[in-house]
Parts: sequence; structure tokens; C-alpha cells
Amino acid sequence: MTQALSRPELAKLIDHTLLKTDATPAQVADLVAEARELGTYSVCVSPTMLPITVDLGDVLVATVCGFPSGKHTAATKAAEAAEAVANGADEVDMVIDIGLLKDERPEAVREEIAAVRQAIPAPAVLKVIIESAALTDEEIVQACEAAEAAGADFVKTSTGFHAAGGASVHAVELMNKTVGGRLGIKASGGIRDAATAQAMVDAGATRLGISSSRAVLDGSTATGSY
Repeated sequence: MTQALSRPELAKLIDHTLLKTDATPAQVADLVAEARELGTYSVCVSPTMLPITVDLGDVLVATVCGFPSGKHTAATKAAEAAEAVANGADEVDMVIDIGLLKDERPEAVREEIAAVRQAIPAPAVLKVIIESAALTDEEIVQACEAAEAAGADFVKTSTGFHAAGGASVHAVELMNKTVGGRLGIKASGGIRDAATAQAMVDAGATRLGISSSRAVLDGSTATGSY
């Protein structure tokens, strides 16, 4: 187990997330206000919510592309990512087409990630959602290797929308073993309490996608774990 994080340290790992299909600009404004109060690293919203016009303070902006199915062409994902960055996104979390892995075509996954990377060069941050709960261990490794080869900055476990589930300690550990220290690792999907957040960090997560951030952070204070 890694050293327990303080509440502010934990907050700085969180992408405070609102990706509900019925989200409104007013809810995004509330999300930003809460993120500023809690001290989270960023807010993560759908691309139609960009640009964010309320005062972000020090909070960065993340968004998604190819979300949530990943069943979009590489060109579509690249265009969506480029538009999002033009509209103020600092980071883009793209969903890969996991069917390419199931079809034993990891090189095609690398190519689609590379297309998005080319469309949003640094300093924009590219995170690659691999939907780990729907993959075998071998496929998780292949997805991580493809992301690294294509120049991504992070690999991310999950959309939170797949029926197979969200983040698991096992997946984060495997992702960390494969690319940890070279790429960031974002655990997302099903992190609703302080204990789960700590477990993901212990496994190697360097960022957390959480929609119930206040509850997680309040839990960390209540348990004395952070």
C-alpha cells in the first residue's frame, strides 16, 4: 500500500466528471463551482458542453471523444478531438474501438490513437480509454502498448458506460506493469468511496475519474485514511 494521501492530494488526482446524456450548461456551471471548492485537478464534460464560459480558476478542462462506444472512424475521432481542444479542452479522453482488439488487430488501434494524437499535439493531453473490464489481460497489454506507441499520455480503464463494468484493481495493476512510469494511468468507473479510490492509487493510478467526488473526499476525511 502506498502512503495514504491527504484530502488535498487526493483531490488533485480527480477529474471531476459529468458525462450524463441529459447534462445541462447549468449543471456544468455547478460542476465547475464544486471542482473549485473541492480543489480537483479538472472537470470532465461532454464536448457539447464546450467552451465552458464560467470562471474555472485553476481547474483544467477534460472532455471525451468517440464516447462511449468507440465505434467511430479514426478521422471522426480526430476531428472531434481537434474541435474540443479549439473549444478550450486541455485534455481529451478518447475511446478506442475494442472490436479491433477482439479481431486481433492491435496495429489498427495504434493507428486510430495516432490519428487523434496528430490532431491534438502537445501540450494537449491525450488519454486512451481501453474499456479494460471488457478485455482479456492480453488485450489490456496490447491496448496499453498501442497507446504508448502512438504517443498517448495516459491509458484509462473505462468509460463507465460499458455493461462489463468499470475500473478494477487488477486492470490498473496490469496497466501499471505495462506502461507505468512512462504513461499516466487513469482509473475511472465505479469509484464511489474513499477506500476504492485509495485502492486504485495503490495499484498505480495517477488520475481518477470520479463523478461523486465530494462523497469520496468527505469519506477520506471521515475515515482518516487520507
